[in-house]
Amino acid sequence: MAAQPGARIWERPGAVAVARADLYRRDRIAISGEPGAVARLLGEEVLAAVGPTFRPVGDEELVTEVARRLPSLTAEARFGWMEVTAPVPATAGPRWLAEDESPQVLALIEGHFPGSWARPDRPGVRRWAGVRDDDGRLLAVAADAWSTAETGLIAGVATRAEARGRGLARQVCAFVTNELLAGRERVALIVDYWNEPALKAYGKLGFVLRPLAAAAVR
Repeated sequence: MAAQPGARIWERPGAVAVARADLYRRDRIAISGEPGAVARLLGEEVLAAVGPTFRPVGDEELVTEVARRLPSLTAEARFGWMEVTAPVPATAGPRWLAEDESPQVLALIEGHFPGSWARPDRPGVRRWAGVRDDDGRLLAVAADAWSTAETGLIAGVATRAEARGRGLARQVCAFVTNELLAGRERVALIVDYWNEPALKAYGKLGFVLRPLAAAAVR
């Protein structure tokens, strides 16, 4: 399990935990291993060392079972991690946007995806790609946000409401995916289970779904 700079790592027989503050806007503990061993590691060492703001994150079945074994935890969020390790089919049109185009990105996000964690004014959001219509109006965007040396992360995928259904978000994501894959092992994004159009769109690009969950200290 690769860790970012500033992470704390615990390894015991059958269990690994990596804690990192402010990872994708949360304090997180990535966990893997056998449920009983992970539960012991968290309960006896990790949670006391890092504090209650840290949330264990891992495969959905593992997190659910660990939370069942540890009364101090409750499984509270389920989502999909999707990743790809090879270039995807792309079309001409999307490009990286210049810094002076950030106000237009922000306006699109606020108007059509106000719940986005990625915004031009947030730390770790490095750059934006977008596609415009023939009149120059920005129609869809996606961000390179919180990427690491091994994993490129796509966030802030948004399309203007009146332009949805035309595959524009998929086009922008394909462009960003191929750009971020250069020199990296994979490109990933996080998607909600209920967002079936997004699941289908990313699946068509070749992204593979991995069900994840997060737990929180009660």
